[in-house]
Amino acid sequence: MNASEGPEPTAPQAPTIAVLPGDGIGPEIAAAAVELLGAIGRFELPEYAIGGDSIDRFGSPLTDQVLEACRSADAVLLVAVGGPKWDSTKADAPRPESGLLGLRKGLGLFANLRPVKPSPSLLDASPLRREKITGTDLLVVRELTGGIYFGRKLRSEDSALDECVYTVAEVDRIARTAFDAARRRVDPTSGAAPRVTSVDKANVLETSRLWRQVVSDLAAAEYPDIELSHLLVDNAAMQLVSEPSQFDVILTENMFGDILSDEAAMITGSIGMLPSASLGAERPGMFEPVHGSAPDIAGQGIANPLATFASVAMLLRDGLGLAEPATAVEAAIETVLAAGLRSADIGGSARTEQITKAVIAAL
Repeated sequence: MNASEGPEPTAPQAPTIAVLPGDGIGPEIAAAAVELLGAIGRFELPEYAIGGDSIDRFGSPLTDQVLEACRSADAVLLVAVGGPKWDSTKADAPRPESGLLGLRKGLGLFANLRPVKPSPSLLDASPLRREKITGTDLLVVRELTGGIYFGRKLRSEDSALDECVYTVAEVDRIARTAFDAARRRVDPTSGAAPRVTSVDKANVLETSRLWRQVVSDLAAAEYPDIELSHLLVDNAAMQLVSEPSQFDVILTENMFGDILSDEAAMITGSIGMLPSASLGAERPGMFEPVHGSAPDIAGQGIANPLATFASVAMLLRDGLGLAEPATAVEAAIETVLAAGLRSADIGGSARTEQITKAVIAAL
């Protein structure tokens, strides 16, 4: 190169995705996700311990070093934490799930987004009748860093306390997330109004009464185009299985959202099919499948990687702003399902490796 031509341009920095395999089927699913990402493009993919794996190695479900590494990444991909190995009734015993809660809190991830849209190829895989779930396309927006999971906890020999606290600011920011998401989901040419169903227990809980007031006031003041309705959580649970297609965006607090989104997973045929994104005010976001660590099938090579692959698509789109490869991943998943490839949880016998290779080939 002639000196007058100047230095050669440097290649753009590859995005860093912190990979947290976790426990149970986590390591084998994480390996499949890393293989998929390698086929998509150039990424830095350092792996770190979390949950029970981190307890075994370091005595803590989340170390300060791992939290800092995740803060420095462009996005975080977590697979699963927990298992009977670490179950304990002792108040001071380290729990794998504490690592997940600590990561959400440490990264400021206050909004969990869980899309529920059954694949046309899997309408008969759901325990619900085909006609019940046809047309379902909903989004659960769950508050992630408040409520009973993060409240004060006390334990004595004859009693225990889990405190549930919400502030106006916490409810306001998650409601805005849901309202904005509802607006984005509406086809502007359709003339349809964005719809949000806010779920609470306002007939019993004071936190839910505050929740309902803040959500209602915000909608009236700043989102007059939103078609807002309120449902008590027990009614919402019933409606979710009796007529899921009625919902667009479901807004709810932490514990209710945890339960309802797992229930909604069965609309897709298996909890092994549902992705999620946990987002804050800025990067990094964390992306994870909704399913657990499934220790009963760990190490057998039969776990369904598709929820994690769908989470990778959300990571690419919502975490890194890469919409085109995200859409390609989602299309590849649908191609594989349409071809009839199924893991055991959705009525087939395909192994993790087979499904991974098929999705990569479909790209």
